[in-house]
This record gives sequence, structure tokens and C-alpha cells, in this order.
Amino acid sequence: MVRFIHTADLHLGKRFGQFPESLRGRLTEARHQSIPIMSNLARTHGADFILIAGDVFDTGTPSPSVIRQAMQAMSADSEIKWIIIPGNHDSLSSDELWRQVANDRPQNVLLGLENRPIEIAPATVVLPAPCLNRRPGRDLTEWMSDADIESDSICIGLAHGAVQSFGEDGASEIIAPDRAQQSGLDYLALGDWHGQISINDRTWYSGTPEPDRFKHSMPGKALLVEIDGSRAMPAVRPLETGSFNWQKKTMQFLSGESIDERLEEILPEISLRRSTLLQVAAEGRIRVRDRLLLEEAIGDVAPDFASFEMRSEALETEYEISDLDTIDQAGALRQAAERLMHEAGLDPDPHGVSASALSLLYTFSVEES
Repeated sequence: MVRFIHTADLHLGKRFGQFPESLRGRLTEARHQSIPIMSNLARTHGADFILIAGDVFDTGTPSPSVIRQAMQAMSADSEIKWIIIPGNHDSLSSDELWRQVANDRPQNVLLGLENRPIEIAPATVVLPAPCLNRRPGRDLTEWMSDADIESDSICIGLAHGAVQSFGEDGASEIIAPDRAQQSGLDYLALGDWHGQISINDRTWYSGTPEPDRFKHSMPGKALLVEIDGSRAMPAVRPLETGSFNWQKKTMQFLSGESIDERLEEILPEISLRRSTLLQVAAEGRIRVRDRLLLEEAIGDVAPDFASFEMRSEALETEYEISDLDTIDQAGALRQAAERLMHEAGLDPDPHGVSASALSLLYTFSVEES
């Protein structure tokens, strides 16, 4: 029997340039902390080793300190072995990177830099498929079918890349989704897809231990895998690992709805907000006065979050006569407001020049009143 942790896509050294400097530092450190988190999980669950299925580093040129500190973090518990392969972000074409990793690595870190079996424990073999470059042009796991291993060994494949379900049409480097069956693998540990997903009973993407985008809207995760013997079906259990929560939400508005109630529906508990990056897409139709209330409400809660972004491109603003009365009830200003409302109604872009000008005019009028 063998028990191990499957992870991938640590992307150490990622810069997060789209965020303020204070948040960039927190996000970068969280990625480094995924290493001790994984070690703790291995100790807690009695795992013998940890597999990283590629993209340990975000680029092929991380700073020497990023490499050194990663190796030192992995050396903290010498009883836990780590097996690493290059991914598409840190492929084998980055010669200097892997020379330094080989130089800095502790004894408990093993590198899968060749298509050669690694005996990680008695009768347990890992078959690595390191990425040669960013677009290798072929299925790098094909060699696993011809690997010279004992028939009663537990055989674990380790690879990075897309399977047919995710690959581009006609792409030649896709990994066969039935690779485990074709090559007699007990388990195929994959990296590249940042969300955790099962391709079949023996083939999994672990997901990233620390999310770095809004695409998947799920916490960082790893997998605890247990295999009772050669050809036994693996038991796979998700483990939560992430420090930050990247959430993408949609707010669908109907004219006249309570702004506070709609906003409250999507907000996490106050205790979770400091570690949450929230991106909200507002859709539907909203009265102009309610739009101002929405902006004020967002301004009140946004500082609670690590990051809060409101996207309102699909939110249309409605205007009524009573809204124009707020601007002016007669005279040139009222005439201008009526003309803008008319032109906004003809413009297919809900955020066109006329609609934007009318919103500004209404805002100024409210502030002056």
C-alpha cells in the first residue's frame, strides 16, 4: 500500500502585477507557504511522498532566492520525499533553472528530468514526463507504455499538460485521457489545469494549492491518494490548502430591487473577507438613483476585502421623469437632460456617451442638493 499527496502548479515567484504592492506581497508569500502546508498535510495523513506535476515555478527564470527558499522549505522534513517535474512554465529548456535546482536540492527532493522510472518506495515506481519546452508538439506520456518495470509494482505517472477534453483542436501535445489504461498505470497525476478535476478513476488534475485567478472560483486544493496494491483502484480525497479565496459572482438586477439585499446575498462572512479576492459582474437593469446607492454600498464594503472589483458593463441604467426632476424641473439644464435621455434610448451601447453624461449630470445634481 502507498499513500501520497498529488499537487501541481505552485507557480512560485508569480508577480501579480495587476494588484497593489501590499497585496502582491501577500499573494506571493501565500504561494511559498503552500510548501509547508503540503508537508503538514503529508505528516497529518501519513503520506510517504509528495508529487508536484509541473510548474513549480512561474517562469523559467525565477530569482535565485525563490529557488533556494523553495528547496529549503522542502528540506524542513527530511522524512517526506518530493518528486518534481518541469511544466510548461518552467520547462527543461530553462537549463540554468534546473541546474540551480539540482545544485540546491536537498536529498529528499527528487527530480524527474528524464523519461526514466524513479523507484520512490519498495515496489512503487513514478514515471515522469517532464515538459521539454512550452509547446512540445507530442504526447510526452507515450513512453510510459514501454517503461521497464516489475509487473507487481504500483506504477504512478506524473505529467503536465492538457488532455483531449481541454486541448485545442488538432493540438499534437495533448495527453491521451486514457493514458492510465493504455500504459497500465495505477494512477496518473496531472498538472496544468488549475481547477481540481477527475478525468477518470485513475487520472486526476490536482488543481493549484493556491489559486491565482478567478477562472475556477474554488479554494486551493491538493489530493491525498491511497493505492492498496498493484492494479488496485486508487482512493482519492481532496484536501483544502489555499490561504486566499478567489471568487467570481454575478449580481442580476431588476429595476426597483433592494440594493442592500442583493449585495448581501453575494458577500462572504466578514471574517473571510480579508483573504478574499472578489470580482462581481453586475447585469440587468437598474434605476439611476439605485446605481448611486450601489456605488456607495460597494465603497463601504470594498476595504474589507483583499481585492474587490465591480464590473458593470452589462448593467443598464433606467431613467424616469422623476429622475430628470432631480436634475432640473425646467430651463436649459432640463432640456439638456431630456435630450440626453432620448439619445441614450437610441444608443445600443448602455454605457454610451449620452448615458454616461446623463449619469454624471444626475450625480452632480444629487451632490448639490
